Amino acid sequence: MAILESSTSLPPKSLSALRRLRLTSTPEAVSFLLLLVCSVLKRTTDFNAVPVMGAVHGVLFILYVLFWADAWRRVRWPLGRAALYFALSVLPAGGFFADRMLRGEEAAGVIAARARKEQGGGSGALA
Repeated sequence: MAILESSTSLPPKSLSALRRLRLTSTPEAVSFLLLLVCSVLKRTTDFNAVPVMGAVHGVLFILYVLFWADAWRRVRWPLGRAALYFALSVLPAGGFFADRMLRGEEAAGVIAARARKEQGGGSGALA
């Protein structure tokens, strides 16, 4: 799997950037879906939560984009992979797929960091 192969030498700051992006992707996706539901309810009933959900989703989307840019800079993804993660942020359920893919990259990076730590005699830190 190409995603796992390219992230085998991630430093701790890159791993934390991936973790931040992954932890933001699911709430961003949930807020997007809730915003869509609120939009339908606004047009079909008297219930209008669009302003509140719009603000919540907007903040989460901005966080996702900031964390995406940081992860792209730190991990040095190819343009195609970075574009894929961005495209997943604008699809209604794309954040769930991004979470799954990022979980794999993060796991591969943690495994590689542990292997480096064991080979180096335990002198490296893994935070």
